[in-house]
Formats: sequence, structure tokens, C-alpha cells
Amino acid sequence: MLIAFFVNDMETEHPGYTTTVLAHEATRRGHRVCYITPGDFMLNPQDELHVHARFAPTKKARTASEFFKAMQSAEQDPATIDICEVDVLMLRSDPSLDAQSRPWAEGVGIIFGRAAAARGVLVLNDPDSLSLAINKLYFQSYPEAVRAETLITKFASDVKQFAKDHGGKIILKPLQGSGGQSVFLVGSENALNINQMIEAIARDGYIIAQAYVPAAAKGDIRLFLMNGRPLQIGKKFAALRRVSSKDDIRSNIHAGGTAEAVEITEKELRVAELIRPKLIADGMFLVGVDIVGEKILEVNVFSPGNLQSCSKLAGVNFATPIIAAIERKVEIAMEFTGNFDNRTLAVM
Repeated sequence: MLIAFFVNDMETEHPGYTTTVLAHEATRRGHRVCYITPGDFMLNPQDELHVHARFAPTKKARTASEFFKAMQSAEQDPATIDICEVDVLMLRSDPSLDAQSRPWAEGVGIIFGRAAAARGVLVLNDPDSLSLAINKLYFQSYPEAVRAETLITKFASDVKQFAKDHGGKIILKPLQGSGGQSVFLVGSENALNINQMIEAIARDGYIIAQAYVPAAAKGDIRLFLMNGRPLQIGKKFAALRRVSSKDDIRSNIHAGGTAEAVEITEKELRVAELIRPKLIADGMFLVGVDIVGEKILEVNVFSPGNLQSCSKLAGVNFATPIIAAIERKVEIAMEFTGNFDNRTLAVM
């Protein structure tokens, strides 16, 4: 099986990223792996879709770090292949990272992901649904019961009224973006700065104002869901608690947050169950859900991270069941050729 991983840029990849962990596990299980980036697609005059792919060396690496070093050396020597040679295309880029600096690249994975699916390649997550998730408005399509009360606007007066209605304590963030970029907590201590916060976000687009969930003070829980259900090995869940530093409200690990082991209770499982039908309907194979109390703050359907940290904290390798699930999908696709569309097969 050949698995192609679509990423923003080879230079910004990291040995600890979930993509690296998954790619390494795939090679460990005997599969071929390649990486492609937004500028690597080519549609020829015969309407054949080709990609300039960077292949992992055939020698198996013992660790994800060793695998990553080997991929770095392979970056300089891409090979051109027909997309039909690829069994699985995993869309692992974060479109928001390209929105400002390379707007042409923002939707490339989705555009060519659709073209690949039309040619019989299994594309995960489903590109048609990912096109709807390009900004956080997609989040509003999940059940109201699990969402914090939210306002989306560009008018400062709307935001201020929302803050007043919620006792002056709310979260502000951009409609587009990820990784905790431009996220502000409005409270009594900084209420006089709300105009500057609004201006900073509105400069680049719409503003999301969200009711503050008190449980967020203890951090949020990142829980991986696969095929619509919590990812687990035995009784161990692919999850962790992300706790923000004392001087930052953001719990994102790269923004200074720390990862801690967490026990998944019936409360989190109920939240996961409530959003499962939506994930199944949209063909979302692998997602990361951020949970606070009984609410979800975000559903990362593009490039959910922290899988390696979850594995270390639990003492198991959560990449193994993920690649095993992909193997099963490919087997089904080969046995029942043409019987299932990409969205259905993505979550089977």
C-alpha cells in the first residue's frame, strides 16, 4: 500500500508531529510512504493527475525521529508519479497557515483531493466535507447541546453587547485561524482593551465571541476520534489534558501549554457520542476534539496533533490502530470496487 501525506511545507514539518508518527508507523508495517505539498500537483493534457512526491527510504527507521531525518534527505529528490498509484491520500495540511502568506495554497489539498478521489484514491478526511470546514463556521453545524454559546460578527457593538450579556467575561478569536492565534480572554482586568482586541481580530476577518466556560481554567481535553468513535487501545484513550501557562489563556502545546494524562469519563464519552453522527455523515476519519466540561471548543478535522504525546502518556502506540483501520479500508475498496463513495468509505 502506498500512502501519500499532504502537508503545508516540508520545512515546517517536525519529528514529533502526528503526521510523522503516522508515516513512520506505516513504514514499520511494510507500506510505502511519500509526502506531497501544495505545489506538487500536475494535471497533464491527457487529464491525468500526477504528483511530485518525496518517498521515504526503503530502509525501516527504528524511531519517528530517525524516519524524519531520512525524509529530510529525500526532500531534494522528488519523483513524479500518477496519483492512481497512490492507495491513500491523507490531507494533513492546515489551510489557515497558508491563508495570509500563500492564499493560492490554502485550498489546494481540497481541490486536488477531490480530483484524486474521483480517480479512485481513498482520501482522508473526505475533501468535500473539508471544504465546508475551511473556517470555524463549520463548528456551528455540530449539536447546540455541546457548543458554548457563540456570536460571529464584524461589528464591535455586537461583541460588546454579547460581553455584557455574559457578565463581561468572554473569549474572542478569529473565524479563520488555528493553533491559538489571536485568542483573547475578555474580563474585568482588561475590559478597557476590548476595542483593541476587536480591532486586532476584525482586521483579518470575522470575529468569534464565545461564552467563557469556567471549566477551561483547568485546561481542555484533546480527544482523538477515529471513524466517529473515541480512539482507544484496551481501556486507554488517545487523550490528554492541555493546561495553559500562568500567563497565557491558550492551552495549545506550541503556545506554552503543557500536556498531562487525563481520565476519560462518561461526560467526555457523552460529548463524543453526540457529535458522532455529524462526523460519520461528513466522512471525518480522524479528528481531534477539544473538550471543556460538557462543551467542545473546537473540532480539528485537518491536522489534529498531540498523538505522540497521547501515546507516551498512555504507554501505547495509538498510530497502530489508525494505520490498521486504513489498511482495512483499502481492503474493502479493493474487494467491493465502486460500491462505496469516498465519504462513506472514509468512516467504515
